[in-house]
Amino acid sequence: MAEQLPLDIPANPKLAQNITHFARALRKAGLPIGTGRVIDAIRAVEAAGFTEKRDFYWTLHACFVNRPEHRTVFAQVFRLYWRDPRYLEHMMAMMLPAIRGMQEERQADAAEKRAAEALLDGVERDAPEAAPQEEETEIEIDATQTASSEERLRNLDFEQMSTAEIAEAKRMLARLTLPVKPFKSRRGQASALGHRIDRARTLRAAMRQGGELRDIARQQPRPRWPNLVALCDISGSMSQYSRIILHFLHTVSNAKGAGWAKVHAFTFGTRLTNITRHLHQRDVDAALAAAGAEAQDWEGGTRIGDCLHQFNRDWSRRVLGQGAVLLLITDGLERGDPELLEKEIERLHLSARRLIWLNPLLRWDGFAPRAQGIATMLPHVDSFRAGHSIASLEDLATVISQPDDQGQKARLLTALSE
Repeated sequence: MAEQLPLDIPANPKLAQNITHFARALRKAGLPIGTGRVIDAIRAVEAAGFTEKRDFYWTLHACFVNRPEHRTVFAQVFRLYWRDPRYLEHMMAMMLPAIRGMQEERQADAAEKRAAEALLDGVERDAPEAAPQEEETEIEIDATQTASSEERLRNLDFEQMSTAEIAEAKRMLARLTLPVKPFKSRRGQASALGHRIDRARTLRAAMRQGGELRDIARQQPRPRWPNLVALCDISGSMSQYSRIILHFLHTVSNAKGAGWAKVHAFTFGTRLTNITRHLHQRDVDAALAAAGAEAQDWEGGTRIGDCLHQFNRDWSRRVLGQGAVLLLITDGLERGDPELLEKEIERLHLSARRLIWLNPLLRWDGFAPRAQGIATMLPHVDSFRAGHSIASLEDLATVISQPDDQGQKARLLTALSE
């Protein structure tokens, strides 16, 4: 738990009201807190007392926290709400980096900014006073074009976004889903309208009737959802795209009702790293921070062939079974052996039900597969699509269940043969 500073609680704190407002701040920060928990917290504090800050902290913690990923958010909101002036000043500084014009004193921990935003929602923040001017100028703002700002952001290249635009893009990606249609499996399930005879169930029913066959049980193929496997390039030329796409994969991994059986994610540059378990954390900041700490080759070189060989050897049979869909996110600028790359990408293609390649270089209208790595990999993918903007990821969500979609593959293969 974070360091607890001395805290003077007022003699008449309106306890129930304060705890209710504190619970609302926690709910804004993402904790699933309902009315029942608020009532339990008020009764628990009345029973335990609040003369000691540590006892008060752990009493509320026991009432409001039931997941490990919620502990950090609770700790930050608690310190902000219960009047820690030094910490509140630091949080305000993180909320206004552009106005202060200076870097933060320290890097924010996971969930700190989200806790600050939840608690400071709707609060006016003081900016430094501007130099006095001789004459006050009235500025009129024409808001007629603001409706197109979101459309502009949808089509803006991730690498060209400012810090504020990246934050807004992440909020938009948090609402984006990647649905998939189930496919029919060999196994069946009972259905009165099924076209196949369920022999085993028919015979069991006959045995219960003394061997007399009265009804014929029928079945239909049981629907089955595939796995989603993502291989994300985190080399120097892909680092900005990878960070935002991993944010999107975190949303897909934790989405309810999207249809995927499991979501597996790997990063690669000079080596392969499995970050699947990190993406299962509910808090996106903590998840990506843990993934970045484990992947030690961020913004390094690129050895696609070696990394695909490691994936095919160690992970292919584990995660690509049962009709998995594979997303390969890379620009294809290989510096290794092209023969090894061709061998491994061919094996990867044969192992997956569909192999979709997202390449941010497709943002250029005149893109052609001149690089040797791209020319080697292109014939062995099912679909070749752009992956540089929110609009490109929305297109992916539309076509991922269409087995005949090839994206730009056919056009580029024609250009490659000429």
